[in-house]
Amino acid sequence: MIPEFLVTHSGGFHADELLSTVILTRLFPQARLIRSRAAELIRPGADRIVYDVGGQYDPAAGIFDHHQRGAPLREDGQPYSSFGLIWKHYGRDYLAASGVPEDHIEAVHAAFDARFVLPVDLVDNGALDPSIAGPLAGLTLPALLETLKPVFDEAGQEADDRGFQAALAIARTLVEAGVAQRFAKLRAEALVLQQIARAGDGRVLELPMGMPFRPAVVKAGADHLLFVVHPRDKDWCLTGIRKADEGFELRADLPAAWAGLTNGELEAACGVAGASFCHNGRFIAAAATREAALAMAELAVAEAISPAMETKA
Repeated sequence: MIPEFLVTHSGGFHADELLSTVILTRLFPQARLIRSRAAELIRPGADRIVYDVGGQYDPAAGIFDHHQRGAPLREDGQPYSSFGLIWKHYGRDYLAASGVPEDHIEAVHAAFDARFVLPVDLVDNGALDPSIAGPLAGLTLPALLETLKPVFDEAGQEADDRGFQAALAIARTLVEAGVAQRFAKLRAEALVLQQIARAGDGRVLELPMGMPFRPAVVKAGADHLLFVVHPRDKDWCLTGIRKADEGFELRADLPAAWAGLTNGELEAACGVAGASFCHNGRFIAAAATREAALAMAELAVAEAISPAMETKA
């Protein structure tokens, strides 16, 4: 079905129908967007897709609401918002239309669902309380999009629609960037896995450029790797590998004697010509050349695996 109309509710808007609109308007750019609660418009019809309104979930009839009794749940029992329902049924088509290759669509679809769509679903249904983020609660995506609602003395459909369109433009940018990031991570994973194979039993992973690397390191079971070296714009970077997805603890820190030093002081501390910077937190360092970065990496490895350090650990 190619719809003539995309129908969602009027009035105050939320992240779920905004993000649903991003997906649907990309797939059906010729369809007219209607924001209404008129009964004749929010019921199923052969010429429309209705979402976040209408009191039904019937994909065959083109209606995707989640407010009614018996609303659909994910296989694990977590609730859908209209965004989750639209992503479930139209997300793969959206990815194809966005240029994601067919053999990557399922992986990107699942990754985007888990890290972007599901949190919106949970917040919209009250199953996740943003206040647990403390001072950051007002900076969640749903909260930020809703700041574009008209203020109390700008009442009326026209003001609501202006706010909706302003929020829609931002939501579209974020969805497109989120999809691009997840596709890029898959491309990076393939490159990193190749380099892990080349590194063999070595403790240092050299990459051809900066890219996400931890997921591939974990996937490969490369627990022996301690540091990563790669070129940047004008120098080379040496960085540690985090122990877990959350938090900042590393498998190995850079030497304490390097912390906070730059240029000549760092060269003197590590004995490597071209060493230029080490963060005081000892998670990243820089050097002028590849050779210098690799030399620093080998020194960091030697200290990390020394018997004294292993005993201390």
